[in-house]
Amino acid sequence: MRRPDEVVSTPVPVISVRPVVLPAPGRGEDLRVRVSAPATGDELPVIVFSHGFGGSLDGYAPLVDFWAARGFVVVQPTHLDSRTLNVTPDDPRYPEIWRIRVEDLTRIVDRLDLVEASLPGLAGRLDRSRVAVAGHSWGAQTASMLLGARVLDAEGVPGEDMSDPRIRAGVLLAVPGTGGADLTPFAAEHFPFMSPGFAGMTTSALIVAGDKDQSALSVRGPEWFTDAYLLSSGTKSLLTLFGAEHSLGGISGYASTETTDESPERVALIQRLTWAYLRSALHPADPSWSAASAELAESADPLGRIDSK
Repeated sequence: MRRPDEVVSTPVPVISVRPVVLPAPGRGEDLRVRVSAPATGDELPVIVFSHGFGGSLDGYAPLVDFWAARGFVVVQPTHLDSRTLNVTPDDPRYPEIWRIRVEDLTRIVDRLDLVEASLPGLAGRLDRSRVAVAGHSWGAQTASMLLGARVLDAEGVPGEDMSDPRIRAGVLLAVPGTGGADLTPFAAEHFPFMSPGFAGMTTSALIVAGDKDQSALSVRGPEWFTDAYLLSSGTKSLLTLFGAEHSLGGISGYASTETTDESPERVALIQRLTWAYLRSALHPADPSWSAASAELAESADPLGRIDSK
């Protein structure tokens, strides 16, 4: 077996197709996704990636390109909150967009046959037993629900369990924390679904948080984004990035105007560590995560810190 650094340093060409249309009765319109895959390789694991508020299937290229060039098939939906769809608050679907987001991810896993058929040369190359979810910001909350997180009502009672046993691991990037008194009045009024309960989130996951990520939606500080790690059970790791704000250095695009803390070095670290985590989470004998974690711990000037439980 090649060393983890050898695998990371040898990307292959990526083939991508968009939009792939997945039938979605009752959604108001069919689900459109982008599929990206390495040009070579077999038994390819799958990452289903959920974008942040307003994003689309065209975002997060720094992560998607890196993962796909190194052995993953990445599927990116466009959720109903995307700016490209212009679903307004007076739309009857709007109060349920958070739920429809989760259903979008589940629908992709349900229809991996269409995903596989959408890209020439991909047929027969997927490993459907190794599926992970990932997401950023609101997309991370969406992904977390397939890992076992649930939305709490006003009395703190967990709502519907939307977890999916087919999901083997997750990566949650800047995932919002608990609701209730931790939310600003504006967030509590307009985003009542931002009240996650992480007690049931038992599936293995890497939570990535910036120690300078001050959300306008919470009265708490950057530690709010570590709740998914601290309050969940099961095997979890937390990557705390020093100096990172909500864009974590620029993961949403190569030239994104949303980035307030641009750092190519930080993005490169996230690329390597998220890839290594998912490699080892989906292939337990793979040493990539332990090797990458040790490399960060031994760095003379580390960009972050990893905690695990």
